Amino acid sequence: MKSDQPLQPHPTLPDYYSDLAQRPAFVRGLFDRTARYYDHVNRLLSLGSGNWYRRRALLRAGLRPGMTVLDVATGTGLVARQALAITGDPRAVIGLDISAGMLAEVRRLLGIPLMQSLMERLPVADACCDLVSMGYALRHVADLNVTFREFYRALRPGGVLLILEITRPAHPVKRALLKLYLGRLVPLLGWLTTGQRDLQTLMHYYWDTIENCVPPETILQAIRAAGFAEAGCDVEFDLFRAYFGRKDGAIPISHA
Repeated sequence: MKSDQPLQPHPTLPDYYSDLAQRPAFVRGLFDRTARYYDHVNRLLSLGSGNWYRRRALLRAGLRPGMTVLDVATGTGLVARQALAITGDPRAVIGLDISAGMLAEVRRLLGIPLMQSLMERLPVADACCDLVSMGYALRHVADLNVTFREFYRALRPGGVLLILEITRPAHPVKRALLKLYLGRLVPLLGWLTTGQRDLQTLMHYYWDTIENCVPPETILQAIRAAGFAEAGCDVEFDLFRAYFGRKDGAIPISHA
């Protein structure tokens, strides 16, 4: 029996919004205000390794020329750029985001189709794409179950889901170091190099969603419950996670 209660990726965070209904407006506004500086802060986060990691994850998921990608929560198009480099076809990569500011940045950088929408209500036809990707935004959805069912609906039979995320390390020393870096150092560097206090808010929020996120197994259970087969998760450095799932009978995903 299905519960009517949403499966939130993390509890309500009252330092930023008072209830679940206010979260979309808060997230949209925060990303609108920081879109111009998002790539800069991302370089601080990833220490320059982000593009390589995204490209490798897409290749492992089986992306190749001739396939169509729906990049959900595309942001400034960081995952979409790597998908475009692999497919070689701007018409084959579609970016979707809640933030008009983020989409404006993608429009400036990439000539791909774009849509503004919530992740839980995709404005696309059933079975419209071969791969649904999401980079570091799962913590911003309202309901994991609804979101994964939408991803499943959008995929063609044999299609693949790929979700990149950062999770709180299990080891307490690594967790403390990550909290210092993401929760303190990156917000400070972002403000010092741009003068944007909204970047400080963004990174404090980023860390708080990581720290309070549901366990990875809960995410995997929700992926399986949506109907995905061969659901799993690749983990690197007790920090980076690549969740994947396959709709019906696809070629096995490479997750070495």
